[in-house]
Amino acid sequence: MKLARYTHESVTTIGAVHGDRIVALSTLDASAPATIREVLAAGPALIERLQRALVQAQDGVALRDVKLEAPIPDAQKYMAIGMNYHDHAEEAAKAGVPVPKHQLWFNKQVSSITGPFDPIFKPRVSDQMDYEAELGVVIGKRCRYVSVEDAPSVIGGYFVANDVTARDWQFKSPTFTLGKSFDSHGPIGPWITTPDEIVDPHALEMKLWVNSELRQQASTGGMIYNIWEQIHELSQVMTLEPGDLIATGTCANVGIALGKFLQPADVVRVEISGLGHIENTVVAEPA
Repeated sequence: MKLARYTHESVTTIGAVHGDRIVALSTLDASAPATIREVLAAGPALIERLQRALVQAQDGVALRDVKLEAPIPDAQKYMAIGMNYHDHAEEAAKAGVPVPKHQLWFNKQVSSITGPFDPIFKPRVSDQMDYEAELGVVIGKRCRYVSVEDAPSVIGGYFVANDVTARDWQFKSPTFTLGKSFDSHGPIGPWITTPDEIVDPHALEMKLWVNSELRQQASTGGMIYNIWEQIHELSQVMTLEPGDLIATGTCANVGIALGKFLQPADVVRVEISGLGHIENTVVAEPA
């Protein structure tokens, strides 16, 4: 199932994508919660009930007639792992950036979250705005001390992410948070795809274009630490809650490695097989 948050005729609600249409969850089940985070927290029984109702659904709105919004704008946490693809770690090492011996975690502030087709702002205070195509994971169950073997059972779904980064701010400090957390620098979407639709999240093709130029391309199998290992590691430290977001790392050919930073009017598209795409236009930050 593909769970989306969308606006139609000035009303924002959540629904399920059904072919080229989207059906409001409230029409599938009158008791359905109002947010995707709450849907995930309700557990698999609700998802299964909604899936059965969706098969029979005859109504809905054409996808082309709605504005897709950030599917989980109310996430409590947005964690991200750095240098987690072999090829990206190699390009970082060539640039003199030490490769960590353990998982390298930082948080993106949830205020950075924006929609899959919303503008992303080039900050007035940064000259090094960069892109990072990433597979996103959303937690579906409250959990702590999750084993690697049990990690798949706590996942609520997957999404496409761009971990937009202000490199000059990232490297001002030993921690990455400020450089990763500018407003609008967390586009996610276009929806949440539930795990039953993804045979193997470590065998997805990930691509990123700037304008018409293909910049990044890799399989999610190129991760150093796989998704299960990431969830295990995080859960040793913190309780993970339904709706918490995880960005699982980017591959080689980020802008700083190519000497190509984002500028106003650039269009950045990230696509992951089976999950759809997001596309955001860079806009100069308003005065």
